[in-house]
Amino acid sequence: MNKYIGHPSQICGVRETRMVGGKADGMRLLEVRNGKGLDFTVSLDRCADIPYLFYKGNSMAYIAPCGLVAPQYYDNRSDGFLKSFTAGFLTTCGLTAVGGPCTDCGEELPLHGNISHIPCESFSYSTDDKYIKITATMRDGSLGGHQFLFEREYLCSLKENTLTITDKITNISCRETPFMLMYHCNMGYPLLSEKSVLTISSVKVEPRDAHAAEDIDTWDKMLVPTDDFVEQCYYHTFDTDPYVSLKNPEIGAELEMTFDPNTLDCFTEWKMMGEHEYVLGLEPANCYPDGRNIMREKGILKFLAPGESKTSKIFLRFKDC
Repeated sequence: MNKYIGHPSQICGVRETRMVGGKADGMRLLEVRNGKGLDFTVSLDRCADIPYLFYKGNSMAYIAPCGLVAPQYYDNRSDGFLKSFTAGFLTTCGLTAVGGPCTDCGEELPLHGNISHIPCESFSYSTDDKYIKITATMRDGSLGGHQFLFEREYLCSLKENTLTITDKITNISCRETPFMLMYHCNMGYPLLSEKSVLTISSVKVEPRDAHAAEDIDTWDKMLVPTDDFVEQCYYHTFDTDPYVSLKNPEIGAELEMTFDPNTLDCFTEWKMMGEHEYVLGLEPANCYPDGRNIMREKGILKFLAPGESKTSKIFLRFKDC
């Protein structure tokens, strides 16, 4: 026990809060501080995702124009997802659809699926002398449709500025079900600027479309906010354990990301350099964001058998540079 303090919350801990007013009214949040410079928010009503994340006072995340939006405002038609896409440091996409809206086997699928708009039905948090541990459970299902149990764990170090995300997703239905999962991690200013340095240990980089192909040679170069910029996506392939880094020497901060390629075998770089839409997506996944129909056509759509579980893990480190 630190003899200099009266209560642990003086240094670190978890605080439960609720939003008041606007479209975020009533949303349950966990405000987390590790006492070493890492502060982040867990949105319990939005898949226990992370909207805000700060390292030593500097924002690491991009927040979209809609801001925080409660799940009841979700529009599941076509690209209605964007009306409540906070972006933030982490938005989870899936679990039966990732990417553009499409029709697959007669099923109308919205942009990026609905999991990010599902509130947790239970959660817990605890602190010991090494970690803050947060768990949350979400249930995604419908009568006659898919049925998933989503168990999430955050492990935030109290000794260094690291965060481990571990998710276990189980098909609790009696039928084989398409399974798509993407971690839409959205880097923003001031971590992201034209001074930022992006490193991805990929051995192959492919443009998503002809527009992205025009700038394939500068996929790792960030621009100033640009009027009428059209998004560019690049698909990265790794032959060893993936390593991703984004650092900005101007603020002396760096994010490092590693993840398990056995369950997250796809990675998308979403480069959006627009004015007020200035964001770099670093997106580990088990699919590409082209829509489920395209994944099926290419023969790379994944499935979960009845009772089958998949566990994915992402490790994040924040440090000075």
